[in-house]
Amino acid sequence: MPAAPLPDGQSASGASGALASVPAAGNRRATPMPAHLKFFYGPMDCGKSTLALQIDHNQARQGRHGMLLVRYDRSGGPTITTRVGLARDAVEVGDDTDIRRLVRDCWAAGRPLDYLIVDEAGFLTAEHVDQLAELVDDAHVDVYCFGLASDFRTQLLPGAKRLFELADEIQPVHVEVLCWCGRPGQLNARVVDGRVVREGDTVVVADTGEEAAVHYQVLCRAHHRRGDLGPTARALRGQLEFDV
Repeated sequence: MPAAPLPDGQSASGASGALASVPAAGNRRATPMPAHLKFFYGPMDCGKSTLALQIDHNQARQGRHGMLLVRYDRSGGPTITTRVGLARDAVEVGDDTDIRRLVRDCWAAGRPLDYLIVDEAGFLTAEHVDQLAELVDDAHVDVYCFGLASDFRTQLLPGAKRLFELADEIQPVHVEVLCWCGRPGQLNARVVDGRVVREGDTVVVADTGEEAAVHYQVLCRAHHRRGDLGPTARALRGQLEFDV
């Protein structure tokens, strides 16, 4: 069967050149490199904030420009802090913060911005996460979020819930944290005066240091459910030991 005639004035080589400019399905050469929204989650002490600063370091080494954001850091200030002693200044995200405006103001001031690092992202509002997704899709800003998935009641935090719904990639942080019994620690217990509490404000800024009246302890599911902080705590409180 003879080939269909080409339009007047168009040669075979011209047709080939025209087709070459049309990207095949999945070919991103003709569009800006797509950005991604990534969420790294895990219990306290698993190294999320350390990973956040490491990714920022790796991005900056390649000449990319980023902004560090934080929501309720353990220090109580606009800082990303880690339990291995690293710390970096960051922008505190408040309830009324429009993260899109932060990025646009940066660009308006003539400063490039290629990516965002967001620590304690589980405490973001759903609206904050929607703003991050918009920046990824429309402005091609890469967003790396780090945070807890659930609160001390084992319920999903609002930012984490929305990130599970929208993120392009969801990755657990694989540095294993152990419960006092030796099982993998999954859940964060809020401890007040030596006892696990299950009611109260969703956000109470505290660390895992046991010397504080209010602190957090990572437990396996079974011991979180029982409110069992381990033999030392039981001895101090005069409790009978559970058979585990």
